[in-house]
Amino acid sequence: MARPITAARRYAEAAFELARRDDALDRWAADLQAAADVVALPEVEQTLDNPALPLVERRAGLDRVLDGRVQAPVRKLAGLLLERARLSLLPKVAAEYRRLLNTHRGIVTAIVTSAAPLTDEETAAVRARVEQMAGAKVELQAQVDPDLLGGLTVQVGDRFLDASVRGRLERLRAELLAGTRAR
Repeated sequence: MARPITAARRYAEAAFELARRDDALDRWAADLQAAADVVALPEVEQTLDNPALPLVERRAGLDRVLDGRVQAPVRKLAGLLLERARLSLLPKVAAEYRRLLNTHRGIVTAIVTSAAPLTDEETAAVRARVEQMAGAKVELQAQVDPDLLGGLTVQVGDRFLDASVRGRLERLRAELLAGTRAR
């Protein structure tokens, strides 16, 4: 059986090709995210994942919750995932589609983790600095981790910059331990 991320990637790639063909890249991105958000609601998820309900009823329920929210192609994709008992992949498909769209547009994703929420000015400054470092337009995803104590970390692809207080303390500790062992 295929790994879930691989399956999500295949569905996202197929959706991306359809969106490119139809010149509807942004519409697909918005609709996939909207559909993923709707099917992730606990009451919707409970109903659609209930094997006691016939597939026809679950399909009708899916059509009801998505009707008017997303275009027909995304409803068809969600229906296909439902029929194949893979509707839980829809959020991963949406995320993978977003990654493909960003790659297509030359946008890199940067995950910025800080000890406290960043202000708008701080976010703009971090974005500008990361764009300068990456040499590309950046989509910033902000996270908060109080364990950092202060400062922030930035992950762009496989590159990781640790400018956190916790990271500095850990490096200092390692240097001190290395210095005592050398004697």
